Amino acid sequence: MSNHQLGRVLVTGADGFIGSHLVEALVEMGVSVTAICVYNSNGNYGWLEPYATKQNSQLKLILGDVRDSFFVDSVISEHDTVFHLASLIAIPFSYVAPHSYFDTNVMGTLNVAQACLRHKVKRLIHTSTSEVYGTAQFVPISESHPLQGQSPYSASKISADVLVDSYYRSFNLPCTTMRPFNTYGPRQSLRAVIPTIISQLLAGNSKLKIGSLAPTRDFNFVTDTVAGFLALGQAKDADVLGQTFNCGSGREISIEQLAKEVGRILETEVSFEADPLRIRPTLSEVERLLADTNKLRSVTNWRPKTSLEAGLLETINWLRAHNQLDKAAHYHR
Repeated sequence: MSNHQLGRVLVTGADGFIGSHLVEALVEMGVSVTAICVYNSNGNYGWLEPYATKQNSQLKLILGDVRDSFFVDSVISEHDTVFHLASLIAIPFSYVAPHSYFDTNVMGTLNVAQACLRHKVKRLIHTSTSEVYGTAQFVPISESHPLQGQSPYSASKISADVLVDSYYRSFNLPCTTMRPFNTYGPRQSLRAVIPTIISQLLAGNSKLKIGSLAPTRDFNFVTDTVAGFLALGQAKDADVLGQTFNCGSGREISIEQLAKEVGRILETEVSFEADPLRIRPTLSEVERLLADTNKLRSVTNWRPKTSLEAGLLETINWLRAHNQLDKAAHYHR
């Protein structure tokens, strides 16, 4: 049995941090890609904006919204593989605008799954998140770990995951779910913990405004996450359909240790100032995440290749080159 051929690919959430890296990797492979970027009245394609004025027969950029079933149905036809990354992801904003998270993350996923079914797409790769596990009940966290909705964001992603699984079980939708742990790297929002630590230190603020220091995370460099998507996209049907796969580094580090590691690379002594805006409600904080990636490794050739130090250095260099340091101390949800 041969591996799945990607054919014509559609990527939702293509204008975002991970989505834009995935689109570039697909184009580099010679794949024909339709990139769905969230509609805005400025006609901006997010991180794919540099491609908007370039002639590339492989890449088609479209503005739209996965919350609209008519739009989704119209663009998915005649595609073979769909990578569904479109999602609202900021956990703090989900506390104040939970409805929008269910609109995008659940109803958007329903629209994508239904359109894939109707147009007989050969494979849907749905994007989950390690946040669905909540605080680890055991480590490393395997795919059989209980799901715990510790924020409206994680609850919306649990709902989307179960929805996709139901389409496989009910309608034989050829789908696979990938569950990335904490992806980082160039283009990530300053809202996220690694860019906010780096940008504050580059701006000369050695006293970091930060949230809780004790939680641990499994940080995976963006190219390794993209490689996970591609591995699952091309694996044999029998190995991956109807299955969920973790994608993480298998390394665990606390936020405090992480900040000190960035400080070491930048040769800066680090101290901390608790920022109440960045601290989650007590029962909502995910205290520990560490991925068990044996399942993904066993059915594909995927392995994480980028060390934390190398990934941090590349992220530091990117943030230096794309000067947004005036925003370093300003926190937005």
